Amino acid sequence: MITKGQALLTKEDFHNRTDLPSWLYSEYETFHNTVTDKTFPCFFGMSGELKGELRYAYITQDDWSNLPQAVEGFLDLFKQPNYKRHGLFVFVEPFEQEGALDDYRKQFWDILQYLHTVDKVEWPENSPRDPDHYLWDFHFAGEPIFVFGNAPAYKKRKTRHLGNAMVLGFQPRKIFQGLEGTEKGGIMSREKVRKRVEVWDQLPKHPDIGHFGDPTHNEWKQSFIGDDIVPIQGKCPFQHKSLL
Repeated sequence: MITKGQALLTKEDFHNRTDLPSWLYSEYETFHNTVTDKTFPCFFGMSGELKGELRYAYITQDDWSNLPQAVEGFLDLFKQPNYKRHGLFVFVEPFEQEGALDDYRKQFWDILQYLHTVDKVEWPENSPRDPDHYLWDFHFAGEPIFVFGNAPAYKKRKTRHLGNAMVLGFQPRKIFQGLEGTEKGGIMSREKVRKRVEVWDQLPKHPDIGHFGDPTHNEWKQSFIGDDIVPIQGKCPFQHKSLL
């Protein structure tokens, strides 16, 4: 059985280990080169990668079983005093042939549904189960987490294209303390990043990008935005176990 320590990877693992899949080394190199580009819009990702504060994991097309241990191991980092604003990036083994954006979107939600299915911890009683509720948040191991998808099928929104693999970013809600959507620091930081994103993408901000807690906003829609400026329609594919 894979342990938390084995499932969760550090920057050094890509330089020191020789037992990881060959595709993973290549995808990590692309990821590293992209997010450390001095014009990359996300200061958090750039700084975290340069300082070695990010964590990583991978899953194959046929086996997702080490993902729960990786996420649990990642969340354990936040039990330490003076925890840093760590982020977890999960690489998904590339398709044999690049898919359409909807193929990656479906797999993204399938992965989150899988994580939820194997989660042993009940969501807090006051946490909405319905993704259409404006305060809905994905939870794992009792923690609210913002998860977002990046995929090779993004051609216009280059900030969501991090290589040939789909990459899922996990950001526990607690790292945004002091940077919430209604806080001055959060508003300023968010606006700076979004302006840089528009420069990189050469597109206006996607209409589904908002901030958590806004009654007019659905958090699930910004987890996997479109490669355009068209609002996402329809229902969220995710279903809480209590509603199945």
